[in-house]
Amino acid sequence: MMVVTKRGLPRRTLLRGLGAALALPLLDSMVPALSALRATPARGVRRMAVLYVPNGMMMPNWTPKGEGTAFEFSPILEALAPYRDNLLVLSGLADRYGWPQGDEGTGDHARAAATFLTGVHVRKTEGADIRGGVSMDQIAAKALGKQTELASLELALESVEFLGACDAGYSCAYANTIAWRSPTTPLPMENDPRAVFERLFGGTDSTDAAARLARIAKDKSILDSVIDRARELQRGIGQRDRTKLGEYLDAVRDVERRIQTAEQQSSRELPVVDRPAGTPGTFEEHARLMFDLLWLAFQTDMTRVSTFMLGREVSGRAYPEIGVPDSHHPTSQHQNDPEKLAKLAKINVFHIRQFAYFVDKLRQTADGDGSLLDHSMLLYGSAISDSNVHMHDNLPLVLVGGGAGRLQGGRHVVFPKDTPVTNLFLNMLDKLGVPAESIGDSTGRLAYLSDI
Repeated sequence: MMVVTKRGLPRRTLLRGLGAALALPLLDSMVPALSALRATPARGVRRMAVLYVPNGMMMPNWTPKGEGTAFEFSPILEALAPYRDNLLVLSGLADRYGWPQGDEGTGDHARAAATFLTGVHVRKTEGADIRGGVSMDQIAAKALGKQTELASLELALESVEFLGACDAGYSCAYANTIAWRSPTTPLPMENDPRAVFERLFGGTDSTDAAARLARIAKDKSILDSVIDRARELQRGIGQRDRTKLGEYLDAVRDVERRIQTAEQQSSRELPVVDRPAGTPGTFEEHARLMFDLLWLAFQTDMTRVSTFMLGREVSGRAYPEIGVPDSHHPTSQHQNDPEKLAKLAKINVFHIRQFAYFVDKLRQTADGDGSLLDHSMLLYGSAISDSNVHMHDNLPLVLVGGGAGRLQGGRHVVFPKDTPVTNLFLNMLDKLGVPAESIGDSTGRLAYLSDI
């Protein structure tokens, strides 16, 4: 429960110092009077993130048994069981333009990523003349971004610096992102934690690499540059706010320390390193660090919209840490081989455990009259279902969060076969307060998301 005080701080209070601008989370002191409680931005703030996994799913291990409130968690979804009341498993939705049109033939991976949030057929090309649609996250960002520092935040766990063709005659630009600002402007996904951290919190007045490194060498920590202002602020606020601010600053310090450790480790001479400098050594470390950065971005209201690719389509990443030394994409082409199916299921479970980590952080973080999870919508899934034959119907999707009281969780909802997934996006935009008449191939809004 929020404590309303008579002393007020501006909602966008920043701690500044030496090029850093550290945004603060919502504090009780930012709600100065009871009469202002209903108008405080945090009470009505709604956030959305779309988390994408590549190469399809081991569908028998994904789909729950039963429908409605009586469903049973599947082996892949089991990691989300603690959040049952906050989630909807959605079956039956389709990405129609993931399928080839005319004589386009193969290229399902590139089409899947490029059409997932747009519902628009993409031009088959390996050159610069790419063309797709506007993604639903960017429709939201255009409206909600007027109230935040960053309109949206695009994250990834793999390098997207590939050029040329990545999938059967399709430009790598199609497989590298799910976010499109315009039909010809795919947005780059950032996989370097340092770059994301400095985008959120600054760190230097210059984008020059030498200037950035000089700042790091001088200050060692962004917090070091604002610590005096933080101490001054803590003296003037209540005990509850002091505790919350202290926990937040500790979290920022921890994230920055982990980034610095990764940078130190990446400077060592290692055999066959395929990751850019500055990223942690394991998938789990990298994923959780990036999720922590997204958590900080939501907590401080730096952005309310994000897309996050846990892997790029046609990803060849191996997962030796979970006993899968094989490349992901060839493993997903399992041809019903029991050994490959078992490995694919392990990868799918490993991915969703990282997502569950993020869900738990949001649930544990107070925000206004609830938690960050209460005020968020998190869509997790893929635009490919059966990975072996590249199916684009009955997509594996789960919607987690309270949507600021606009979602009724605890259910497995099965929609008629081939219902456009873009219909779901219309609902999501409605619940963000950003209604749209249509998105791509949408045919109308879905029923049963807010009621039983």
